[in-house]
Amino acid sequence: MPVVNITGALGGNQFEPSIAVNELLPNIMCVVAVDTSTGPTLTGLYRSIDGGQTWSTTTLPQPAGYAGAEAPTIDYTFPSTFIVTVHVFNGDNDGTIISYTSMDDGLTWAPPVFVNRGYGLIVHNDEPYIACDRTPGSPYRGNAYVGYTPLATAASSIFLQRSLDQAATWQSPSRISSPRGFHDRAAIAIGFTGEVYAGYITTGPTSPYALLRISYDGGATFQPPVNNQSTLISSVVPAPSPLPVPNYAFRVQTNLSLGADISNSIYSGTVYAVWNDARNGYTDVLMCQSPDGLLWSEPVSITGAPVGSQNFFPSISVSPFTGVIRVIYYSNQINGFLLDVYVAESSNGGATFTNRRLTTTSFNPNGNSPVPTVLIGDYITAYTQSPDSLAAVWMATTQPTGKLDVYFGS
Repeated sequence: MPVVNITGALGGNQFEPSIAVNELLPNIMCVVAVDTSTGPTLTGLYRSIDGGQTWSTTTLPQPAGYAGAEAPTIDYTFPSTFIVTVHVFNGDNDGTIISYTSMDDGLTWAPPVFVNRGYGLIVHNDEPYIACDRTPGSPYRGNAYVGYTPLATAASSIFLQRSLDQAATWQSPSRISSPRGFHDRAAIAIGFTGEVYAGYITTGPTSPYALLRISYDGGATFQPPVNNQSTLISSVVPAPSPLPVPNYAFRVQTNLSLGADISNSIYSGTVYAVWNDARNGYTDVLMCQSPDGLLWSEPVSITGAPVGSQNFFPSISVSPFTGVIRVIYYSNQINGFLLDVYVAESSNGGATFTNRRLTTTSFNPNGNSPVPTVLIGDYITAYTQSPDSLAAVWMATTQPTGKLDVYFGS
């Protein structure tokens, strides 16, 4: 279907979009994003019941005492439940993680639930990521997991919490990374029998690596134990931030995105990891794969993009129906400055990829700004829509609005 501007009729800016689709009724989908249409940064909610052709728009209510919100993510669980996690705050203070649950396909939402409170700048929780267990063979089907990053003055770590009641309550957090490291966003994928793959990239103080811990008991415990080193996925060369392109000033994080094949394909059980990496002298999207999350292949490029182009913000979705891998990402490969969104697709377990352009119009990341903008958001999101197609959301500053808008495409 054609690319749709979800938020073009709204004022302000909308960015950092996340999408989820009802697997039983695939015309129903919900998107969340940072939304400034009413002034402060709030959680925008956009809902479609016709497969993404048209969208209703609103914002989710803030909990009392919190002025702003950012970094929302959303996922779906059976039969008609959507769960949102978001970071709420007051200025730079009170980095708190909350969740919202809808039991009627996003039509109405229960009041926000506190996942983990922040305290000023001393305990500042940030960048949540939500994943729900929808695996038919999992004894933990229905569990919800959220990963996030408590930030300290000169370090950070990755925490994970689980909910057994569709985010009505959340259990105590597990720390899965060193509190002396430098981390940004967590990544979570659910495996074929309910394994919880919780990964992250540490960018310091030692050499950067992509790392992983695995839970075989529904998120109750993780292996290796936290006092041991995490499982190594790959060494990483972070993307420069900003990218070395004239008039680029927006930041580019080097975050991990994980996917697992829970289909009945011949590649079932395989786990995939993607991230943007600058080891070849320019930023490209690399992928590793593993049969079990323990032993990982060497990283390979999946974009086929020209040498010297910049390719970043990857998000992976592995079809639960067929095992097809789809990874969306930004690229400036057309003219070296303007951005587009591409998807790399593989139907043979990642052995080969074909790439196609999703955007129909290249866009200037600075939009209407007279000077290079410092932020276009830190992520975009891919999802799989039944019976087997891409449902992707991204940010673009395409004219005529020229502002940060959320777009949907397949």
